[in-house]
Amino acid sequence: MPVMSIISCKIMQDEIVWLFTNDSEINKIVIVENENISEFTEKLDEQRVSYEITPVENLQSVLEIVETNKFTVVVYIMELGLHAVPKTLKSEVYQSIREMIPFSDGILLFYGLCGNVLGKVEEDFCLEKDGCIVRILRDDVRIVDDCIGATVGGGVNYLKLLKAHSKEPAFFFTPMYASSWKELLGFAKYHADPEKAFKMAKMVNDLAGYSRVAKVNTGLTYVKDIDAKIEEYANLFGYSTFEVSGNQEIFEKCYGSIKDEIKNKTM
Repeated sequence: MPVMSIISCKIMQDEIVWLFTNDSEINKIVIVENENISEFTEKLDEQRVSYEITPVENLQSVLEIVETNKFTVVVYIMELGLHAVPKTLKSEVYQSIREMIPFSDGILLFYGLCGNVLGKVEEDFCLEKDGCIVRILRDDVRIVDDCIGATVGGGVNYLKLLKAHSKEPAFFFTPMYASSWKELLGFAKYHADPEKAFKMAKMVNDLAGYSRVAKVNTGLTYVKDIDAKIEEYANLFGYSTFEVSGNQEIFEKCYGSIKDEIKNKTM
């Protein structure tokens, strides 16, 4: 029974939904139960994608009843904002990998370098050492920088965008970033003192030199009212907005690549 596990930042859940809706080879989807999955499961429901939810401690028994040669995908959605403390991000992701290895033939991380803390994850969990393939999102040359780098097609395209807009730096918003910016920037944490949250976010933005917001048009429509969410952010900080193109090429390539590796390993 081939089992692929996906460990993903919540910010990249839309790409997983898209992959699942376009993959007829999946026989079973299992989602690890935690506080990060409600929005993800709602989107799967809207796309009529079937799944099962189970606590991580019950995974073994759930997977044992899956028929031989049936391709199963397990999804572990991680919380937003871990990148704010790089050491914590690395620790949490590595711990999740350790939890999933006993159940998995391969693990795909929906993460990038994220401050360069995940640059050696494939080496640290190599096949020879752990018996489980561990892969992270890559373009044709290297691990992607972050969720934006993955969405715009990799490091080369990302660098071109940054250079093209260097005179008026922009904060890049994917659909999920547009949906989650209050949580990511601390507005949820400081809900009792929104003025404090605004001042802290503005200080960070000013240091980065942002004056605009770039909407990354991924072509995915799982997040509703994206434009209104971006406008709310832009109006709050007095920024203008513009649009750049994104795609699912890296997600599709990395997903397909590890699927092939798992098939060659297990069949």
